[in-house]
Amino acid sequence: MLEAPTDRRDDPRALRYIVDHLPPGTTINRQLLIVNRTGEPRRVDVYPAAATLEGSAFRFGEGRAASELTSWTTVDRDTVELEPWGEARVRATVTVPTAAPRGERYGVIWASTTSKPRANGQVTQIHRVGVRMYLDIGPGGEPASDFTIGDVRPARGPEGVPTVTVQVTNTGGRAIDLTGTVSLSDGPAGSRAGPFPVGKGVTLPPGGSGLVVAQFPTELPNGRWKAEVNLESGLVKRSLTAQIEFPDPGAAGRKGSIVSRLRSPWAVGVVVAALLLTTGLAVLVRRRSHRTAAAAHREHVPADRQAGHVSSVGGDARPANR
Repeated sequence: MLEAPTDRRDDPRALRYIVDHLPPGTTINRQLLIVNRTGEPRRVDVYPAAATLEGSAFRFGEGRAASELTSWTTVDRDTVELEPWGEARVRATVTVPTAAPRGERYGVIWASTTSKPRANGQVTQIHRVGVRMYLDIGPGGEPASDFTIGDVRPARGPEGVPTVTVQVTNTGGRAIDLTGTVSLSDGPAGSRAGPFPVGKGVTLPPGGSGLVVAQFPTELPNGRWKAEVNLESGLVKRSLTAQIEFPDPGAAGRKGSIVSRLRSPWAVGVVVAALLLTTGLAVLVRRRSHRTAAAAHREHVPADRQAGHVSSVGGDARPANR
């Protein structure tokens, strides 16, 4: 990917994939770079193909599988000839029909090359690399992306490899690709370990749930640990800390008890800003109330008191300037 929307330049997903929200009738262009990393010339075919989200994975269609999104997508060069270690640029264009219904579409733009057949072999190898497409279609603003972290469960495989499995639910309106780490602290004798990455390849559709797994060294001792889970998808980041206990080999541990949850810094900033705004409005309303009450008091003060006179109960009236 050589191009990304300016409003997504801080989103790491938009720098790797074609991710956007498009109203019907919109046309976008994305420039892709294809590089030959071999010492032989290569003929590379470039084409869009269908993809789906099944379970918790992004699934590519077979061959040149077609879909609604592929019918909207074209490339300016179907084939490129690359010299050894050479490169070429291809521009992909997506034109959304004005009558396109609302919803998120998935696809991929492939760069595919076929190996030279061997003298006595009948097997042809096809090598493909591609750029995923996540396009949300609909009027108005883009649906928010969000997810929650659920149960955290420790386990230890038959060969003694410890793991932590984390349940995640997509609570937003866009598909999410999960990455992140799990760190361990407060273990036996105060030991610490990590951070260790969670396995890649977990993609959840809106409303979908799935599991991410982090694996740890076999020598990690049993006992109680504090597991800090940090997950993200694009600009959305969520964290959770849970108390867990690793079991013996071949067993699954009990669900961890949650110690704390944290939202991403930008979310916390929004909450703080909202609190400050609410506080400011409260102060403003209070000041206005005080001014209104003071004005109402002046309207009901007798004329002699407004003229600078005071009166005493049971006594003579005296000028105020005395």
